[in-house]
Amino acid sequence: MAAEEVSQTVDHYKTEIERLTKELTETTHEKIQAAEYGLVVLEEKLTLKQQYDELEAEYDSLKQELEQLKEFLRNVMTPGQRVYTDSHHQ
Repeated sequence: MAAEEVSQTVDHYKTEIERLTKELTETTHEKIQAAEYGLVVLEEKLTLKQQYDELEAEYDSLKQELEQLKEFLRNVMTPGQRVYTDSHHQ
């Protein structure tokens, strides 16, 4: 009986090792997938940040250009022309 018990114990440990190995493989695969997804998210965040920065710079440039044009028009137009123009743009 002792040999049979040892054989059963060995079989039990082999089964447990196989189960744990499979679980470890699955868990490792899930962690790799999560890391890859995280990298994709980070890359997209970087792309969006770059687009945002570019749009913000363009906005600032256009805002400055608009202010320069307004100042130019104030200097070029007579007071009567400014009243006429202002009343038609409101």
